[in-house]
Amino acid sequence: MEMRLHHFTLPLKHTFTITHESRDVQPTLIVELSWHGKSGFGEATETPYYGVTLEKMQAQLESIRAMLPSDILPHPNDFWKMMSKYLLDDHPFALCALDVAYWDLWGKTHDKALHQLWGLDISHNPITDYTIGMDSVEVMVSKMKEMPFPLYKIKLGTDHDVEIIEALRKETDATFRVDANTAWSVEQTLAYAPKLKELGVEFIEQPLKADQWEGMKRLKKECVLPIIADESCILESDVIKCAPYFHGINIKLMKCGGLTPALRMINQARQLGLKVMVGCMTESTIGCSAIAQLLPLLDFVDMDGCLLVDDQISQGIRIDYGRVLYANEAGTGAKLIQHG
Repeated sequence: MEMRLHHFTLPLKHTFTITHESRDVQPTLIVELSWHGKSGFGEATETPYYGVTLEKMQAQLESIRAMLPSDILPHPNDFWKMMSKYLLDDHPFALCALDVAYWDLWGKTHDKALHQLWGLDISHNPITDYTIGMDSVEVMVSKMKEMPFPLYKIKLGTDHDVEIIEALRKETDATFRVDANTAWSVEQTLAYAPKLKELGVEFIEQPLKADQWEGMKRLKKECVLPIIADESCILESDVIKCAPYFHGINIKLMKCGGLTPALRMINQARQLGLKVMVGCMTESTIGCSAIAQLLPLLDFVDMDGCLLVDDQISQGIRIDYGRVLYANEAGTGAKLIQHG
């Protein structure tokens, strides 16, 4: 098996601001695994908030190059188990890119899309939201008008968050989700939630800091809107930890280490009675095409990363007014069209 590493700097269509940072470009690493004329692709983005850089990911992947299969392809579950011994430490973004590339290659060698290999029915998939980052109300409204969607995820964390939702509601009848990215207190969340519910908000994502467990326990009991874990749920071991404190979890492939652990996390969440969402980073179509394979298993999805960047490097799934359209290709359906 041959591994190639491609790195790109993807321009964002707009400055993207959340509680932690603002940025105008997104560096990303694409892993290509080749075997007998077929190539699989996976992706991981540079994320300073988690201490993840392109250089660090490349060094991690170079360290396992000699361990890649050379004779036969093991099942992706066995491949992940083997590679995770070396790449699961710290934040497993590089492991995610490798795992997704391997699953993509596996699907291509079997000439089936992954959702077909997994026996999933794609006829009732959830639609994706479109994310509106923190900005002035005028800019947020202009972004909504530029991208009319039936479902928006609104990034909050200011001292006038309810007023922002009130202003946006005047412009659209779309459903809203709000993501506070750990910026609120218990009291703020309980005070905001009734009004947000009246304004057509579906749920609140991670209002409190990740380690405020007692506060989140209170929110699960008292908040009128469902609370979804994001920063509190990163690895597989976090799912059971989150169950008493949240109504659902948001799984991100890069944070947990790829499709392999994500499938296990989804199964575990279902057993615990949790709603399941999969989210994205600001990634290209390669990363979003992998998420699309999981859609039949999900209640909610936030996979608009490929709409937030100027993606001229890849092809795969397309998104039409929130509806995900699959590529007529095996694996994840993604391919790299520009090499870096």
